[in-house]
Amino acid sequence: MTPPAPARPANIKGNTLFTGDCLYVLNGMNSESVDLIYLDPPFNSKRLYAAPVGTKAAGASFKDMWSWADVDEAYLERLVDDYPYLVQFIAAVEVIHSRPMMAYLTYMTQRILEMHRVLKPAGSLYLHCDPYASHYLKILLDRIFGRANFKNDVIWKYGGSARGAKARAKHFARNNDNIFFYAKDRKKHAHSPVYIDKEYPLDDLPSHIRLGRDGRYFKTAPRGDYTDKSIAKLRREGRVYKTRNGNLRIKYFLKAENNRVLEPVIVGSIWDIPDMMHAPKGERTGYPTQKPLALLRRIIQASSGEGDVVLDPFCGCATTMVAAQQLGRRWIGVDLEAKSAELVIDRLSDDAGLFRDFTHRTDLPIRTDVKKESSKSRSVKERLFKDQKGLCNGCRNKLDIRHLEVDHVVPKSKGGGDHYENYQLLCGHCNRTKGDRPMEYLSAKIAAREKLLKRRITFGGKTA
Repeated sequence: MTPPAPARPANIKGNTLFTGDCLYVLNGMNSESVDLIYLDPPFNSKRLYAAPVGTKAAGASFKDMWSWADVDEAYLERLVDDYPYLVQFIAAVEVIHSRPMMAYLTYMTQRILEMHRVLKPAGSLYLHCDPYASHYLKILLDRIFGRANFKNDVIWKYGGSARGAKARAKHFARNNDNIFFYAKDRKKHAHSPVYIDKEYPLDDLPSHIRLGRDGRYFKTAPRGDYTDKSIAKLRREGRVYKTRNGNLRIKYFLKAENNRVLEPVIVGSIWDIPDMMHAPKGERTGYPTQKPLALLRRIIQASSGEGDVVLDPFCGCATTMVAAQQLGRRWIGVDLEAKSAELVIDRLSDDAGLFRDFTHRTDLPIRTDVKKESSKSRSVKERLFKDQKGLCNGCRNKLDIRHLEVDHVVPKSKGGGDHYENYQLLCGHCNRTKGDRPMEYLSAKIAAREKLLKRRITFGGKTA
């Protein structure tokens, strides 16, 4: 039997919050170092959000409106090279829907690619979204994670009857969000069934719940594949029930408290969990898109174990961090809003003294699972020259190795590392044109130059 591959070392200790763009933080994280990812990103709802004055989250705000300015072009190279059909789909969205939606999907794709890389083979991802962009996001996830690794479209039912404007709307009131659940590898991913107690009053029990002579309530299930030896053992434990027609069934005893019988039932893909309007007052921070602890606790319990690393790249008011620490998990949170650091401290301090070993970072992590190599190394330049077949990676002209220069594909200012995968060879002119900007800037400059040259058509030795 082949022994399992050793776990890849993490380069970020647990219980760390980063203030900054999750794209750059993810780029600096080691591959396969996270057990569970939950993300509740902006939904492209075309709204501005701000926490009310006087709440714990006062001062926190974010926009949920998108344009191409939100896309970091330094990270488009991998998308274009490795996912051409996905690029075609995203480009088509501009026609199908709008340019802002295309920009939003590009923004999300760049980050989901990195999330897939940092997730362990047994890990899971839960992406929280609403119907506005959910169908587009699922196509991205199917392509990046593989459609066979799609596990569930969880429906979070967070409201009951419609009130106010929802009741007067000319459509069914929306009271649910979608949570897409994907495994990194469906054959390896970790998952534990989740049970909740269904309550029945003692004076109104359903027919499948009975009261035994010993005063205990029970329900039964078919014998199934129990052997005679197992049945004998269960009979000694008082767990065998014989029906009127002589069939044997297995007893499962139920708890009874407060004049009610509690029946554990396995949770399906529709989750009826109250939203923050109905959450305990002490749990509310005033953050505009806060999610209830019960929701995050269910996800974390289902798809991670004690000591595992839980990552929330859009952590907002720190609900994932609080739930993870309550359940004995390590956590990594990332958010652009500096207010998140204050909320992590406040919430973990208020929650039974859970605040401990907390690190707040505003720098970018550096990967330790890739070999660091100097861009001035002769061997690096020679390997690149061989891999690029002597071509400049910009203008594509074939040159002698002496006339090519080593360049960072993703600039160091954007989190690009000093490793071979982030190096390329450019001619001197292309390298100076690109500078510390992304390859897309250089490509645009080359395309503009070629377009200009095509207009110069020669007639009889003259240029028009």
